[in-house]
Parts: sequence; C-alpha cells; structure tokens
Amino acid sequence: MLAAWYEAHLGITRTPETYEEEPWMQEAGPTVFGVFSANTGYFGDPGQQWMLNLRVDDLDAMVAQLRAADIEVEIDPETYPNGRFARLSDPEGNPIQLWEPTVLGE
Repeated sequence: MLAAWYEAHLGITRTPETYEEEPWMQEAGPTVFGVFSANTGYFGDPGQQWMLNLRVDDLDAMVAQLRAADIEVEIDPETYPNGRFARLSDPEGNPIQLWEPTVLGE
C-alpha cells in the first residue's frame, strides 16, 4: 500500500478514518507551488506531470534514514541560494524531492 510507504518513510500520516484522528500536520514554513510546462523533462519521465517536494530540517539525516531502508536517494551536489535538494521515487515511480531550505541570515 503506497500510503503505508509514505507514512513509514516520510512521516506523512494517512487520511484519518474517523473524526477523532488527527490529519497530517506540518510546521509553518515556506510553500512553493511550481507549475511546469506540459513537455518538461524535469521529472525524468515524459508521462510524469507532478512531483512532491517535501521540506526537511536535516537533509543528510533524512537521506541516511531512507538509505538505511534500502531506498535509493540522489543528493544534488550543489547548494542553491534557497537550500539543498535530494531526489528519490516512491514504489510506483512517482518522483519526490526533499528540500532543506537555507536558514535566513546564514
């Protein structure tokens, strides 16, 4: 089950089944809605039209955790003005990008 994979490896809890259960909560922080053209190659597969980009506090620790679970993760060697990035795919091949934002003032 794909939802179980996201919960186990990325901490994204499944949709609540009752009104008593809490939905997935995130800390406040930047959110980016990036729209790409229909013919982009950015996602690695011409049939792919979307990608999750998840903000993380410690990219190196997250990558180590995923690799310990035998999940292939590629860290972008470049540090950008807005932070560091890594990419992986879920079991169905959907791309996921992890983003460790640059702390303002650093």
